[in-house]
Amino acid sequence: MTTVGAIDENRRDENRRSGHARAIVLAAGRGTRMRAGAAGVNLDADQADAADRGLKGLIPFTGQPFLAYVLSSLADAGYKDVCLVTGPSADPVREHFQRLKTTRLRLHFAVQHEPLGSAHALMAAEDFSGDHHATVINSDNIYPVAALRALREMEGSGLIGFRRDGLLEGNIDADRIAGYAVIETDENGTLAGITEKPGATAAEEMSGDALVSMTCWRFGPAIYTAIRATPRSERGEYEIPDAVTIAMRDERFLVVPMTAPVLDLSRREDIPRVAARLEGRRVAL
Repeated sequence: MTTVGAIDENRRDENRRSGHARAIVLAAGRGTRMRAGAAGVNLDADQADAADRGLKGLIPFTGQPFLAYVLSSLADAGYKDVCLVTGPSADPVREHFQRLKTTRLRLHFAVQHEPLGSAHALMAAEDFSGDHHATVINSDNIYPVAALRALREMEGSGLIGFRRDGLLEGNIDADRIAGYAVIETDENGTLAGITEKPGATAAEEMSGDALVSMTCWRFGPAIYTAIRATPRSERGEYEIPDAVTIAMRDERFLVVPMTAPVLDLSRREDIPRVAARLEGRRVAL
């Protein structure tokens, strides 16, 4: 594998020309938790309508759907081509963004025909990735621009490891971290292991420097070979962490540690807190 080191400006330019400015946004989720009620959460009519339908990406904040903020962050980080993986049939998210005219991003679309997990969703974008590396993120998280830029400029494959203390600065609490994946690294900063859903007790005992995966990855074509060899999880789905565990047999994944919050829009009660964080933030696609 190529050793990851400092990337000079010539290499950055080469990366942009060769497809490094590509990103895949997994936006085919069913929004089950968002559709659930939440006592004492006051939403406007448009927010309530989108939440009732589980359409997290279309929940409006100061006139812009949440997914537009996700895409604007990618543009700020230097991405040019972005593929949205959406659901089948007349998917409202796909229909909304297909109508948009953009100047900073070229939007592409792929369809996940069945809700069979994150790795299954990623497979839908294989043709978009081609022979290039691409950044892969969730549609219900707004990541720091610095994290997205670090992945775009990375050589090879890898991910951002968000420190627990940084995540707690946003709208993610310790209970939620218990449901995420914790990552381990070796002495070279390479991914050594992934522990899914460590549980509440383990999450409370984590140090502030513990690294958490927030589905902020950079993958090359080999990930698709690994996905094809990935069995279904206990939930009956094909999961990205399981595919990465297989890919790690032949590929090195660099972990970039980062102390920063990630905005999470998973549940109805997140909406007011996310609204406060997005107030005054611009969207430019």
